[in-house]
Parts: sequence; C-alpha cells; structure tokens
Amino acid sequence: MQRLTSPQLALIGTTASGKSSLALELAEKYHGIILSLDSLSIYRHIDIASAKPTAEERNRVPHLGIDILNPDEIFDVTRYQLLYQEALQRAREKDVPLLIVGGSSFYLKILLEGISPLPSIDPEVSQKVNELLKDLDKAYRLLRKRAPRYAESISSGDRYRIEKGLLILLQSGQDPRDYFATHSPQPIIEAPLPLLEIVHEREVLRQRISLRTDTMLHSGLVNEVAWLESVYGRAPNAMKAIGIKEVLDYLDGRYGYDLMREKIIINTARLAKRQSTFNRSQFSRLFRGDNQQIRAKAEELLQRA
Repeated sequence: MQRLTSPQLALIGTTASGKSSLALELAEKYHGIILSLDSLSIYRHIDIASAKPTAEERNRVPHLGIDILNPDEIFDVTRYQLLYQEALQRAREKDVPLLIVGGSSFYLKILLEGISPLPSIDPEVSQKVNELLKDLDKAYRLLRKRAPRYAESISSGDRYRIEKGLLILLQSGQDPRDYFATHSPQPIIEAPLPLLEIVHEREVLRQRISLRTDTMLHSGLVNEVAWLESVYGRAPNAMKAIGIKEVLDYLDGRYGYDLMREKIIINTARLAKRQSTFNRSQFSRLFRGDNQQIRAKAEELLQRA
C-alpha cells in the first residue's frame, strides 16, 4: 500500500450515522490515525454509553482522544486543541492520514476558527475562580454585575464559559467581550480540511438509533451506569449525558425498563437533529451524502493525496 503525505479529513455526522465504522475501514486501509471528535469517549470507564471503539478496534487502528480523563475531570476546547496537535504530529511522523471523526462538531469548529488566547493567569486568580465555581449561580451573578455584556451572551449553566470569563475578568480587569475584541482567535488547523458528513433519511436514522440503543442495553449499559454512579456520583457533567441520565432515572424507579429504552431513543433522536442543524449552519464547505457516497469521496481524497 502506498503511503500518503499526511492528508487530513473530518468525518462527521449525527450519532448512530455509521461514521466510526467507516472511519475504521478507511484508517485501516490507508494506515491512518483516528482522532476522536466525541465529548463522551474522552472519559475513561464510559465505554458502552459513549459507544467508543472497542479494544480490538483500537488495536487495529491507532485512536487518539479516547480514555484521556476520568468522568469527574473537566474537559474543554483548549485540551482538544492539544489533542489535535499531538495527533497531527504523530500522523506527520508516520506519514499517514489523520481522520478526525465524531459528532461533537463544536470542537471541530474551534479548530477551524481558533480560540482567543487567555492572559497569563496568576495562581491566586485561578484559586479564586475555582472557589467561585463551587457555587455556579453566584459565579454567574458576579459576571452579570461586573461583565454584563459578556454574561448576557452565555447561559447561566455554562460552566466552561463562566470559568473562562471569570479568569479574564479577574486577571485583566476587562469585560471578556472587550478582551476578545483585541485578542482575535487564530485557526488551529492550517491546511484546508475536507469536511464530509454522513446523512440519513429521518426514519432510517431512527432505526439505527433504536438498534444502537438495544445493543448498548444488551451490552450492559445499566450495570455500567450503576458502577459509574457508585464511583463518581451524579455531579459530573458526563453523568448527565444521554444514555446515562435515563438509566439513572430507571435506577431511581422513575421509569420502567421499556420506558427507559424509549426515552434514550427519543433523546438521542433529538440530539441527532441538533447535531445535523449545527453542521449545516456552521460549516460552509460541507460534502454531504449517505455512507456509500461519503466512502467514495473519502477514498478519492485519500488516493489523491
């Protein structure tokens, strides 16, 4: 097999669209590396609920961005930027393709558009912000008082942006909106990145979601969630993910088994709709098609490189 000169492509799509299995085939054929674009697979121990690649699949193809943090640790876009840079470096060293694959397209948007660098944060500022974040409502109220223009642009429950805003405010004394105006973001991805999205008809996707839900349940989803709760509790954001929160309601007795299953399917379908809307609205250069069309386009790009 002819080795390639480190091309990159992003394979995105809704949950249960089949992007992971297609990426595995392509990466195996072209000796590539996969960077996971999934906000749940980043966590250790959340294996079934995230539908992350199996150990056997990861032995076949190198995967980065998986099993990086414990579920009670915080993940943000800055860390994803570092993961991307590590994956790109490995692909270049091996002279193989890099496939960015997953449904959390927000991180991909950040890689393409960049993020404004934070000011150098003093340890005492960092400690003060950590204390404030113990009461998220109080932290948000402080932002509304001292940086109202920034606060009105974010949700009161958006811990990541509240933390970022407080760090900038307390370190620089500026409303983060003013800070960002003078510190424009720089793209992280330098070369043109082909964006390929797998799409399905609504009913076909619903069937795929139902099948994936049944597979997760038969694989031990309930036991996995029960173990996660026993170790990490319910406070971490990861424990509020679809597939986990419904099982917790089932364990609390709020749902029977069948209703739990239906809730997972319904909420996953709603997530898929949001993902599809985000992709269409946020990416101007997007090649969309079914699995066969996306496979053919990806092969064309990888063979041409």
